[in-house]
Amino acid sequence: MKSPRLFRRTLLAACLIAAAASQAASLPAPLAAQLTTDYPKLASFYQDLHAHPELSFNEHETAAKLAERAKALGFDVTTGVGGTGVVAILRNGPGPTVMLRTEMDALPVLEKTGLSFASAVTTKNAAGDTVPVAHACGHDLHMSAWYGTAKLLSENRKAWSGTLMLVGQPSEEPLNGAAAMLKDGLFTRFPKPDYALSMHDDASMASGTIMWHAGAFRASADTVTITMFGQGGHGAVPHETRDPVVMAARLVLALQTLVSRENNPLDPVVITVGSIQGGTQANIVPDQVKLALTVRTFRPEVRQRVLASIAREARGEAIAAGAPKEPLVDIKPGTDSVYNDPELMARAIKAVEKAVGPEFVKEMPPKMTSEDFAMYGQQPGVKALLIHVGAVDADRLAAAKKAGQPLPGTHSPQWAPDLQPTLMNTIKAETAILLDLMPPKR
Repeated sequence: MKSPRLFRRTLLAACLIAAAASQAASLPAPLAAQLTTDYPKLASFYQDLHAHPELSFNEHETAAKLAERAKALGFDVTTGVGGTGVVAILRNGPGPTVMLRTEMDALPVLEKTGLSFASAVTTKNAAGDTVPVAHACGHDLHMSAWYGTAKLLSENRKAWSGTLMLVGQPSEEPLNGAAAMLKDGLFTRFPKPDYALSMHDDASMASGTIMWHAGAFRASADTVTITMFGQGGHGAVPHETRDPVVMAARLVLALQTLVSRENNPLDPVVITVGSIQGGTQANIVPDQVKLALTVRTFRPEVRQRVLASIAREARGEAIAAGAPKEPLVDIKPGTDSVYNDPELMARAIKAVEKAVGPEFVKEMPPKMTSEDFAMYGQQPGVKALLIHVGAVDADRLAAAKKAGQPLPGTHSPQWAPDLQPTLMNTIKAETAILLDLMPPKR
């Protein structure tokens, strides 16, 4: 049994080690203290954004809220970039230009979180239908972190030197908002950034966990619509028809062979047929069937090869069936693959570990989901980082894993991030990276 004196020494040593670790894993003291003070205001802002979501390219009130807050912090603000986008510039001496981007749009989802500030918003979509709207992907959290980080840097300008470029991007969900802002002169009308940063909440890890992957991180995305043409007729005499339903069925299976037999299994490809539409009733063979596909890849050369192969397979099935004409293959390019610069990521994660503690920093595998943040990093001279942050209460996550029960993820009507630890560590991570990239001039 330990003596009381030895026990006290051991306890003191443990406390000193814990205190040292706590002190090491933090932002500079003034910024850390301010973040604690700012949190209630940031949480209130989050609740307001959550309760008032807007669909893609209709983020008018959301953009106004971001612009108003950026102006109050001393940023030079421009609105209406790429539709409803916001650009805010704060010049603070010599140094690099660093862009911090947030998305602004919400989803046509009926919220079922039960939160006191849950969205009850409905609106008309592009087709004129009335739809519910909810922040079911965490963009409200991203905007709150964007504001919190901007507030810390604007009110502590001696801690850094350079130009901070804030971007509030519209229409991330359809993967076309980044392209719209770039087309409207984001990197020509405004300073072209040396570095671009964005963070995204994640339903797979405990709240506040900073999750990173260097290199190819998020897949490219393309939408392919294929119309298979046949010769319609009576369902009782199929030999007198050319059945496009059968052509479509064969094509679905043939497309999966592209993945399993024509693609290197170490080079991930996803081809999902999400929609097949054709015919009106059981005893009629239709004259056409439409298929809608999403295609995900990481490397540009694989992307182009797979898209060409899809068109080839569609033509081949039509020829084999004796179709009256070639299928119509419409390829709608989406977004490129997100590539996280490895050297920049190593530098960023070192700074993040100091800010939140290494126990809150985890490497993660790449994901086949897509993000149009990729478009910024594809511009010459711009190094980009997309980093995830866990957003699920740790105890809840552990209990779900133990029980083998899935939890709601992003895009779910029940998605609600564990706010306090997620928001705080997102701001700490963003701030730490920005301070590291824009050190003060001595």
